[in-house]
Amino acid sequence: MINTDNARHSEKMAKKKAARDKILATKTEEKGLLIVHTGKGKGKSTAAWGMAMRMIGYGKKVGIVQFVKGAWETGERGVFEKFPDQVTIKAMGEGFTWETQDRERDVAAAGKAWEAAKQMIANPEYSMVILDEINIALRYDYLSLADVLKGLALRPHMLHVVATGRNAQDDMIEAADLVTEMTLIKHPFRSGIKAQEGVEF
Repeated sequence: MINTDNARHSEKMAKKKAARDKILATKTEEKGLLIVHTGKGKGKSTAAWGMAMRMIGYGKKVGIVQFVKGAWETGERGVFEKFPDQVTIKAMGEGFTWETQDRERDVAAAGKAWEAAKQMIANPEYSMVILDEINIALRYDYLSLADVLKGLALRPHMLHVVATGRNAQDDMIEAADLVTEMTLIKHPFRSGIKAQEGVEF
């Protein structure tokens, strides 16, 4: 019986491998991707940090612009600062919009962050640029979506750009090559548990 099950399994996997190999043989294009991490669930920026670490592992250079988070002490910044030749981080935000309560200030901060991002995007040294929480700035109209999409469309052919933040605009999703929506199922904050070191920041 066990041998029969193993034989069936091997035959099934061989067929699956042949089908996969056939599909993979048609995937020949290579280009920089526009990647969007959105949704109400936790993990959008965290997933981007994982991609940044992967780039570091390949000896490539990463630029990170934070559109909301300011000079917060975070675990990922502590890690990335150990690779100053490979990672540039610009924390350009001043906190969440409900903290600043000053639209003009938020618009100005977002504009400066986008200018920094455009410089990174135009710099051929970078293999990946992460626009952390840019979707929030776009949602509140602190930036022109048309201008951002135009800038992203003009990026170098092999540059990967990751845009994070909930409520990604439809046109941003349409322009992207890869979109992942993080879905909130359960969060400890709702049970009175505060953000904790190593988990949230």
